[in-house]
Order: sequence, then structure tokens, then C-alpha cells
Amino acid sequence: MTTIFITGANKGLGREAARRLVELGHTVLAGARDPERGEDAATAIGARFVQIDVTDDASVAAAAANVAGHEGHIDVLINNAGVSGTHGASAETFTGGDVLDVFDVNVAGVVRTTTAFLPLLRKSADPAIVNVSSGMGSFTHTHDPERAEGKVVAPIYTASKAALTMLTTQYAKAFPDIRINAADPGYTATDLNGHSGPQTVSEGTDAIVQLATEQRGAGTGRVIDRYGSVAW
Repeated sequence: MTTIFITGANKGLGREAARRLVELGHTVLAGARDPERGEDAATAIGARFVQIDVTDDASVAAAAANVAGHEGHIDVLINNAGVSGTHGASAETFTGGDVLDVFDVNVAGVVRTTTAFLPLLRKSADPAIVNVSSGMGSFTHTHDPERAEGKVVAPIYTASKAALTMLTTQYAKAFPDIRINAADPGYTATDLNGHSGPQTVSEGTDAIVQLATEQRGAGTGRVIDRYGSVAW
């Protein structure tokens, strides 16, 4: 079985993905910013808690050092931590700070964590990275009036997820020795949408768990949801 590090694992998709992966027999390191909530979640699901704030270089470096000192390597990195930002606010009132706040977590946070954990991944015989993106960043989905993604106006969040998907495909080219893919959870009931999504949190983690447990040769630079490849 593999050793898996996941960010934002104290609630929602991150916690459920961690729980399912523990249930499958994997060693899971549950990363979260809040020590109390993170420790409680990790204890409840049988994972080991590692404190990490993906917006803070020192925190990310300390998390990588923590794992290096305990497990010595990881096989899979799941970049799950994310925020929605100024959800529901008028686009007329957006500021540069609003954009930077969201991109700092959803995009720059992935870069920080990936860079810090690369040495640990490269000690694995079959390393993989799973970035939790969203169909909200898909041109195809957001231009389809029949889909939920086509009925929502959320410029900053959607832009951040489009950027994350492109980052994923570019990383797949930059690091051919690591399998790097993105998961679209689908419209899932979580805190990010006020629990309005029709999918359960377990259904929302199907693509994450699939990518985290694939075998060598499964492919890189892909974007999938629980039904298969996602059009972008």
C-alpha cells in the first residue's frame, strides 16, 4: 500500500477522501491548517495529522520536513485545499486582493506544496500527484446552459480552477517521472457551496480516490470526474 499526503483534510472532500483511502489500507497523512480540527479529523479516520498552511512557505516547508522525519517519503500528493473567495458578490466590487486571496490557496498553494514535497515523491517507486480542480474551470461546462456549471457566475473561483488545470497539464510535461492528474469532484454538497450540491461527499471523492490509487502506466496530464475524462 502507499503513503498519501492530502491537504485540506479536516473537512469536506479532503476528509472523505482521506477516510476512504485509510479504509482501503493506505497510510494517510492528513494535512490541515487548524491544529485542533486537523488532529480531531485525523484521529477520527485513522490518519496521522500534519499541520500545513498552503499559503505560508515556512509552514509548507515544516510539513515536508515533518514527513521526511517520520515516513521518509510519500507515494501520492493530493493537493485538495481550496477556497471559494467572494462567492456571490458582484463582479463590479471585486478587488485585486480578492483575486490574490483565492489564487494564493488554489494555485500558488499547489505550487508551494508540490515544490516542497517533490524530494519525498521522488523516493517513491511510483509517484503521483492529484490536483483537485473543478468543472467550474472548464470552458465546455461553463458554456453549457444545461449544466450547473453554466448557471453560476463566479469569476475568481472559476479562473483559479482553470489555472489549476493548466498547471496540472504543464506539470505533467515538466515532471515526466511523476504521474500528475486533476480530479473534478462534480457538484458536491460541501461548505464551499453551502451544501447545495446534489452529490454526496463520498460521490464527490470518486475521481480523487481513483487517481490516488491508479497503477503505473495509467497516464498523466489528464482531467477526470467520476464518470471519465472531462472536456476542457
